[in-house]
Formats: sequence, structure tokens, C-alpha cells
Amino acid sequence: MCRRGARESSEETVDTHSLVRETIYRSTISLDAQDWNGWLTHCDPTFQYAIRAWSPEVNKDLTYLALDLKGLEGLVKLLPKHNTDHSPLTRHTSVYTVEIDGGAHAKAVSSVIVYQNLLDGINSHIDAGESRLFLVGKYHDTFKIEGNKAAFLTREVRIENRRLDKGSHWPI
Repeated sequence: MCRRGARESSEETVDTHSLVRETIYRSTISLDAQDWNGWLTHCDPTFQYAIRAWSPEVNKDLTYLALDLKGLEGLVKLLPKHNTDHSPLTRHTSVYTVEIDGGAHAKAVSSVIVYQNLLDGINSHIDAGESRLFLVGKYHDTFKIEGNKAAFLTREVRIENRRLDKGSHWPI
């Protein structure tokens, strides 16, 4: 009887790990497709989002963006009106760790590498069609687990870069 209970608990943990990973990867697909509202469907109403980087020059964290869900909804509503070069960003996300906290919450750390596929810009006659490294960093996510759904509570994007170019007003 004890072995069966331990096995069920282990299967439950594996399912929660898979659920968190699936949510991270599906949100990456939405972000790559610039389906901002699709990405936000993976977020809890209390969601908090931030993009930060450590600056050795000033010995402090730099915050590039910090918004709650309502703020992000406003941002993505205005994205079509932003002046941008329209070069899409493609994310390569790899989930490193998933830690389950009592079954109701989870934390995950993922690496993210973002490529920019150049369409136009200053030297479009030279650069068009080229892919460039846009940024490297990690996602630090927390989730609320309810039933068969993992919803983002927080996402902190910790980037190694300290210079962001056009397109950086998009969620990363």
C-alpha cells in the first residue's frame, strides 16, 4: 500500500513537471508567433513580468520593463502602433529545472536565446534575410498549479545583454 501511494505521488510530480514544461514551451510558441494575447492566456490574473540585467558598471540590477497583467495587456494592445523594423524574434528555450512546491505552486528556470531574423532596417539591402543573435538570458518563472493547468504567476527575464535594440519593447 505504501509503495502504491509513493508511486502515485511520483506520477503526480512527473505530470506537474510535464505540465510546467508544456506551458513554458507553448508560451514560447505564442511569443514567436507574436500572438501576444495567446501568450497572456497562460498567465494568472496576478501575473508580474520583468526584464532585468546585472550591470557591473553601476553594480546594480537594471530593470528594462516591469508590468503586471493589466499593464502587459495595454502594452500588447499598442504594439501594432509601435515603430519597429518588423524583424521577427525567434526564441530557443530550454527548461533547466522545475521545482514543485507542495503541488499548488512550481518554479522553473529556463535558458533562452533569442535570434532576430532581419527583414529591413538601416542596411536592408545588405542585412535582409540574415539571422542575428538578439539576446541571451534565462527565464525565472513561478506558476500556480490548478487541476491540469499551470498559470504563470511571475516571469523575470534575466538577460546577459545590457543593450537592447529595436523590437525590445516586445515581450521576450
